[in-house]
Amino acid sequence: MFVFNFIGNIIWLIFGGLIAAFSYCICGIFLCATIILIPFGLQCFKLSAFVLWPFGRKAVYAKNSGGCLQTIANIIWILSGGLWTAVVHLFFGIILCITIIGIPFGKKHFELMEISMMPFGKKIVNA
Repeated sequence: MFVFNFIGNIIWLIFGGLIAAFSYCICGIFLCATIILIPFGLQCFKLSAFVLWPFGRKAVYAKNSGGCLQTIANIIWILSGGLWTAVVHLFFGIILCITIIGIPFGKKHFELMEISMMPFGKKIVNA
């Protein structure tokens, strides 16, 4: 299984994963430059790491709940761009699932859609 994950990650990197990870990282740097938006910048770095190497890992809910602050942060995230990134991942997931070869990559885009819409309260673990 490790070999399939490795090959999938290499193909993912070549066909857009590296650009997406770089984009999330740049957004994280800009958000962390403002002191008040550091929590949102850290979520961008988490997304960047997940987008960089998605096969063999998955996003799960963290056991330590952030309570209402986590919910408020997710609402702010959705309103300030999370919805649009989720729509982009949905679009690419649908396009990739049209071909048989693209189905595993489309499924990863659907997983990325969930975490890119509400990243607070989730962590990345090895599958």
